[in-house]
Amino acid sequence: GIPGVHTLELYRGLPGSGIRHVLTRHEQGAGFMADGYARVSGKPGVCFVITGPGVTNAATAIGQAYADSIPMLVISSVNSTASLGKGWGILHETQDQRAITAPITAFSA
Repeated sequence: GIPGVHTLELYRGLPGSGIRHVLTRHEQGAGFMADGYARVSGKPGVCFVITGPGVTNAATAIGQAYADSIPMLVISSVNSTASLGKGWGILHETQDQRAITAPITAFSA
């Protein structure tokens, strides 16, 4: 994944977790790396993305994994629920990113 203002707390917790993190240059690459990891290892691939553009950038990889029944967990940040759909201009605001990912995932919350 890619660190961002909305995922900093996840990245602060990684050093003591034992989780191996691979830094990517783009969210789509992170998604395809998670997909590839799952295909090769037989274990779910995981990636972190930021809210808004991070989710939409990863959508192609998410859709490919879904179409091929590849187990992938995408962890995304989200702006405060009170601000969703209000058009307040919050950084990386997306109307409803769950609605964006729902058709290309088995579960989106």
